[in-house]
Amino acid sequence: MGEIPVTFNVTLSYFIEPGAGEVGWKDKYRYGSYGLRFDVNNIGEEEEFKKRFNKAAREEDEEINTNAGAGRWVVGKDNRSNGSVHSDFWKGTAADLSTCHYIAVYPVVGWWRERKHLGKVETPTRYTLIISLDTPDQEIELYTTVKNPVEIPIEINAR
Repeated sequence: MGEIPVTFNVTLSYFIEPGAGEVGWKDKYRYGSYGLRFDVNNIGEEEEFKKRFNKAAREEDEEINTNAGAGRWVVGKDNRSNGSVHSDFWKGTAADLSTCHYIAVYPVVGWWRERKHLGKVETPTRYTLIISLDTPDQEIELYTTVKNPVEIPIEINAR
């Protein structure tokens, strides 16, 4: 598809458990039990992308740019992160999109961090990640090309 323009949409939705008795206005970590965020690797970025979200992949004192590629998104990392439904998109060429092999869904803190005695750190997280592509009318079969690899189950071990 090469230079054909595409719009790449990502939407992340998840359930948060509100903190009982917490107002939620004094400290952003008090209302939601946790938060989730998403990011997509940049063109030509693989190892650096893994290091952004996995401390075990970094050297001990290695500095990481956590905002790499943030400028390509229309809504932006800072503006899409309110609530528990996050959606953003970017426009580029199909060639640029073809270099994006990874999407990371990663946790951010909530009240579970301060209430370790409740054991919420070990609770499974329910979320939905929806990805869509919008292209001009083309005679290209995208559905089957994407559907076949997606049907292969992928096991994620977050420990």
